[in-house]
Amino acid sequence: MAWGNIATRSSTPCFGPLPAGATDTNVVECRASSGHRVAHGATDGGSIMGHQESYYRHNEAYADFLAAWDEGFYAKYADTLAPSRPGARVLDVGCGVGQVVRRLKDAGFAAHGVEVSEPNVVKARQLGLECQTYDGRSLPFADRHFANVGALNVLEHVEEPEAFIAELMRVTEPGGRVVISSPNFFRALGWRDYHPRMRGFANKWRNWRRVAAKRRQMRAAPDQVRFDRMTPIVKEPFTPDDDAIVATNPLEIAFFLRRSGCSVERIECTDRYVARPVDFLLNLTPLRFLMFNAFVVARRNT
Repeated sequence: MAWGNIATRSSTPCFGPLPAGATDTNVVECRASSGHRVAHGATDGGSIMGHQESYYRHNEAYADFLAAWDEGFYAKYADTLAPSRPGARVLDVGCGVGQVVRRLKDAGFAAHGVEVSEPNVVKARQLGLECQTYDGRSLPFADRHFANVGALNVLEHVEEPEAFIAELMRVTEPGGRVVISSPNFFRALGWRDYHPRMRGFANKWRNWRRVAAKRRQMRAAPDQVRFDRMTPIVKEPFTPDDDAIVATNPLEIAFFLRRSGCSVERIECTDRYVARPVDFLLNLTPLRFLMFNAFVVARRNT
């Protein structure tokens, strides 16, 4: 992977006014809620640098912030990531302080995690977890090494999200599962709009039209499809996911998983466990592409 910037675990998506000089199709400011993160990207000479990377590489305060999060927040993602084969290897990319890795390890799997944040990895290792830092460019594992591979709220922070998805697939064995969960920045329906780009009818209408435009592009010019890029919010105090730079959405996540050699099993707008009737109704129709989160589950074909 040749990525830059840090990935975070968050929840709800967003939209608001464009920054000065930005275009409507490729720049979005976004802030989300909670997180766990991993850096991706490179500059000249292969070194990694950028606002997020420099901010989080040695950030003890952020590691303490993540350590306070309840493992239940990650339960649906972790349970979906769990392999069907007892004792199988599984990888959590952007493992934070290891809540998901610990849940999978306790379930009897050979669970591994990778992170760009050194303080996060220190905390995870103190719990006896198989977590390691890496360069944020390439996953330090052989092809087809894991039964299942996942990334929770990571994709919205990588500079080359298309390559990121291909790298997840690379280290997944044939028939293995790839799980990606990120905010849906094309949200046009819903409530609790915590970010300015989601608020108001005009923004929701613009998001609806952008989804339609993406669908047309996928049919007419699939080789030209790219995730829309965004400008991160730089402010103090920093709020998790201020650094989001990719307008992640379920439509394009599924598209690039298929292009990478996966079959998509399901696409949902709920990244956490909710009452079954509610979950069923929310994910019953194509409106799920316009709500809440992008929770996409796929399997590698070959």
